[in-house]
Amino acid sequence: MRLATFLTLAAVSVTAQSPDAFHHWQAPTANDVRGPCPFLNTFANHGFLPRSGKYITLQNLADGLFNAVNFDEPISEFLFNFARGTNPDANATWFSLDHLTRHNVLEHDASLSRVDAYLGHADKFNQEAFDETLSYYGDIVDVNGGADAIVARIKTCKATNPTYSLSELGESFILGETAAFISILGDAETITADKKRVEYLFQNERLPLELGWTRPSTPFTPAVLGRNLDKVRVEYNKRLNATASQRFRSKRLVAHGSAKLVV
Repeated sequence: MRLATFLTLAAVSVTAQSPDAFHHWQAPTANDVRGPCPFLNTFANHGFLPRSGKYITLQNLADGLFNAVNFDEPISEFLFNFARGTNPDANATWFSLDHLTRHNVLEHDASLSRVDAYLGHADKFNQEAFDETLSYYGDIVDVNGGADAIVARIKTCKATNPTYSLSELGESFILGETAAFISILGDAETITADKKRVEYLFQNERLPLELGWTRPSTPFTPAVLGRNLDKVRVEYNKRLNATASQRFRSKRLVAHGSAKLVV
């Protein structure tokens, strides 16, 4: 590693967090970078991660996610291993938020708040995409509204993006993201969150402190994430199966009608 890069990385690591990062939000400057994940962008804006969005190490991520939202370290390690894989330098021990825009690694089609990479900047918040997501949430966001929004975004993106693709990994990330943000912004036991808090964070990339949110007192562990992800998946699969059944019935009706015409 070049000396300049090492010194920059060391300086960023030391100054990653302010004494009271919750109340020290700053919009990114022209020299800062951000990526497709509204939560990681939020943590950088507060200073839980390097405000530059650059040279994020495992220690930065683990400390930042713990201090901001009480994430258990194994989850941070899991995320870091995928995030580091987006760095063009295969031997790097860090990543920058703009690396995450690399398509079909962590960034994926059918985002809840971004357009597909084929259609524009997948790292930028898109109000139209997010408005569609919000339209499926009630005043309280739960696994049902979460699953409805995911299926709707998939349907829209399939219809508008000729290169649309969603890997099994990407699908798991979509479900996990929904389970995580509901749990973090609301109640991880009931898997419910105030819609206003969700809207506030996604649109402002800022923690919704002024709406009464506080850091969760209970650690967000792999077990909690897995349990809540599975509950979102159950509702998601119900909707996919219902859609598939409806398409099958429609095809049968068309075929039946065609047969009558032939007779």
